[in-house]
Order: sequence, then C-alpha cells, then structure tokens
Amino acid sequence: MTYLLILLAISFAVSAVGWIYFIYFFSIGYGLSISALSLATVVMFWNNITLPTALLCCVLFVYGLRLALYLFIRERKSATYKKILYQPDNTQRKPLFVMFMIWVSCALLYIGQISPVTFYLHNAASGAMVESLWAWIGMSVAALGVLIEIVADAQKSAAKKINPSRFVDTGLYRLVRCPNYFGEVLMWTGSFVICFGACCTVWQWVIASLGYVGIVYVMFSGARRLELRQMEVYGSNPEFQAYIKRRPLIIPFVPIYSVAKHTWLKG
Repeated sequence: MTYLLILLAISFAVSAVGWIYFIYFFSIGYGLSISALSLATVVMFWNNITLPTALLCCVLFVYGLRLALYLFIRERKSATYKKILYQPDNTQRKPLFVMFMIWVSCALLYIGQISPVTFYLHNAASGAMVESLWAWIGMSVAALGVLIEIVADAQKSAAKKINPSRFVDTGLYRLVRCPNYFGEVLMWTGSFVICFGACCTVWQWVIASLGYVGIVYVMFSGARRLELRQMEVYGSNPEFQAYIKRRPLIIPFVPIYSVAKHTWLKG
C-alpha cells in the first residue's frame, strides 16, 4: 500500500498545476502526471523491472511529456485553440470545493491509469508468478497507440496548413474521425491488458478497471465535444455531412457515427 500512497502524493503534486487554470487539470497536468508516475514506478521497482515493463513505462513517459509540451506550445501558437481554451465558461471562476473535487478526481484517475504496470511490478517483487507475455503484448499495443496519436496530430497539422478552413479527412482521418482519441484508447488498452499477466488481486483489478473505464469515458466525452464544435463550423457543408456518415467517430470499423445526443458523456 505504501507504493500507492507515494504515487498518489506524486499525482496530487504534479496535477496541482490545475490550480493555475483549472483546464490544466485535464491537459498539461494530465500529461505531466502520467510522465511523473511512470518514472516513479521505474524508480520504486528498479530491482524488478523487466524489458517489456521498462519499455511500457518509457512509452507512457514519452506520451505524457509529449502531450504536455504539445498542449503548452499549441496554447501559445494557435489562436483557434486559445479561443476554445479560454472561452467564457472556462474562464469563469470555479468554487473552491469544485476545484478541489476536480483535483482529487484527476489525481485518482491518473493513479488508476498507471496502476496496471505498477501492480505487475509490485506483485513480481512479492514473489507472484507474473507472465511476461502479457507485458510484451501490452507494451506493443500501447506503443502502437502512441504512434497513431503522433501520426494523427502531424497529419492534422499538415492538412490545416494547406487549408485551415476545411475539416481534415486525409491520412488516418480516412479511417476514423478522431484517430488521436483512438490512439489514446489503444494505448491505455495496452496498459490495461498487462493486468492479465500480473496476478492481480480483486482490489487491484478494481483500481485498474476504474482507471481504464474512466479514461475511455473521457475520450468519448472529448469526441462528443469535438463533434458538436465541428457541427457548428462545418455542419452546413455537404462534404462534411457525407464524411461523418461514412467514418466512425473513434473506433475504426465500429459503426458509432455520433454521440452528440448522449448527454451522459458531457464532461
């Protein structure tokens, strides 16, 4: 339990950047927290680290650091993103209790997300017969997810430079409308499946499952917000209407084309 308390303290400390501006709880603070937690996991279980778990922690570290830097730079260079980030609803001062609950929720969620590899290493250190095959599978899937995110972001940036006023439907966007969200879901799926070889206890399964379900919910919630914004901007465009009827929202080949009506996804 001590190792979880240490990680929780780190999660609270790093995600506290959200007290500067509450959106940072979910954005820059999110990325920095994942990087810090993955690094802390390696340090705490250095004597039990294996190649696949080291690579998985490296993937998560790079993902978090890249995300934080990407959002930081985007905020300063993109007028459109800054307009969205600092819209009136976001800049309105939040009650102290609300800010505190957001901070607690985010810190706990980040612990749940990083927990599978932590449980794997902790259980291995305790003498459990963990299975390295699941660690290799999880690491590979997670790495593929990060790669998809990087490629999707690069393709969107390149497309917007050519035509800033047009929606993106090239590259990975030919397969799915939110490939970056799909990449993140894939990455956390890879992180989660390591539990199958970690000899997890019931409470470890509960924590890891809550973290996984939580981040999948966040991704679909984000996709819903993006869908609503795109409808405001491109809704009258016949090409866009044809595009969204043919391309799934997040998961390729899974016919979920819209979640706009699902208000329970409102974040």
